[in-house]
Amino acid sequence: MRILITGAAGFLGSHLCDKFIAEGHAVIGMDNFVTGNPQNIAHLAGNPLFSFIRHDVSNFIFVPRPVDAVLHFASPASPNSASPYGYLNLPIQTMKAGALGTHNTLGVARAHKARFLLASTSEIYGDPQEHPQTESYWGHVNPIGPRSVYDEAKRFAEALTMAYHRTHGIDTRIVRIFNTYGPRMHIDDGRVVPNFLKQALCGEALTVYGDGTQTRSFTYVDDLIDGIYRLLFSAYTEPVNIGNDTETSILEFAETINRLTDNRSGITFQPAKRIEGDPQRRRPDITRACEVLNWSPSTTLENGIIKTIPYFKEKLGVS
Repeated sequence: MRILITGAAGFLGSHLCDKFIAEGHAVIGMDNFVTGNPQNIAHLAGNPLFSFIRHDVSNFIFVPRPVDAVLHFASPASPNSASPYGYLNLPIQTMKAGALGTHNTLGVARAHKARFLLASTSEIYGDPQEHPQTESYWGHVNPIGPRSVYDEAKRFAEALTMAYHRTHGIDTRIVRIFNTYGPRMHIDDGRVVPNFLKQALCGEALTVYGDGTQTRSFTYVDDLIDGIYRLLFSAYTEPVNIGNDTETSILEFAETINRLTDNRSGITFQPAKRIEGDPQRRRPDITRACEVLNWSPSTTLENGIIKTIPYFKEKLGVS
């Protein structure tokens, strides 16, 4: 198959490129490098199965060769206001990637009679009142709050994807992605995994905001990519949660990072810095993924962090 992957130079997009190429498929990568990193795909230069188009997906997309599948992964994703890559600092670009970008990539899929897979997010559930979150849950989202630029962009993208599926018969897939970590993350992303790893590897105390009882469910990138690959080649057209259903408190996570990095500087507590709509608890119900895709995460949090540490050491220049 020939696959078009938007956001190809991003954290997830670059791993998807690697996965499809490893499975023998040809990949056309597309990115405008607003948040993507050219280094993430530099190793693919010269690979006969990889080609690249520098392009903003919010503009009309022309693909010179037929494609069999389109995976739309182009979007800022970090909710952290301190991150230059975060959607709070790129609000218009984020909404355009979710709205215009989804419209344009669906247009490519329709023109080429290709399968379409949308990268959606656990953020569509907002600050959930249902726990864990099932795909049938409609969410608890403020449509005009600070985080709405990402939440509503993805919710619109899902609605548009299903409209194309129902109206034009496009063979669509929707993956709802939960917190994912691993090599190729932006080290100044601003989210908890890079923040803790940077502090720990530099020998600093880890900063926990609030009392640390807020939770996340962390998925190692290889597990996520495997789930997405299985979803694309399934026959399932409804949204599917892909994530780790093991819930971890931020305090427990900080203690794990300190132990695995042998950081003896401990933990400091600061007043909570909660953005409106920031979820206190997040955990996917992955029953659908287990039943439909025969998928479940296989990497423990400890093993995933061990695999991620060398990347952060290299980027930080520490031994």
